Amino acid sequence: MEDQVPGRSEDSPGDDPGGHAAPPAGGVYEWYTRGLELLRTGSAAAALQLLARAADAEPGSHSIREALARAQFGARRFDAAAESFRWIVEAEPAEDYARFGLGLSLSRMGDFEGAVEHLALAAAMRPENRDYANALRHARATLEYRRR
Repeated sequence: MEDQVPGRSEDSPGDDPGGHAAPPAGGVYEWYTRGLELLRTGSAAAALQLLARAADAEPGSHSIREALARAQFGARRFDAAAESFRWIVEAEPAEDYARFGLGLSLSRMGDFEGAVEHLALAAAMRPENRDYANALRHARATLEYRRR
């Protein structure tokens, strides 16, 4: 994430004196796929711009919201990531990855009780997933340490 490339000046919302940036080229699907590619290459902040635009255009899309949450998390906007992951969890309570993302976001925000709750559910849903188990173990250990 330290290798993020800044956006070109013509893509910057601050360049428009009216405060409205021109929409990126293409439509929602193009924004989504370009956002995923930016995420894959480690450019979370750039992906966030496109995926936020896609989420505004398609607010009910689970896949767009998940990608947006991943970009928010990658850009260290943990409060926004938690909100996006929570939206998915409320719509689909059995969505283990969203619970995992919500738990990680909450832990980065210092809410280890909330993190443990969601990470435990994710780990119970997918006990074979080592990432879930490791994150849960870390959140529980931190919570226990802070309670002393």
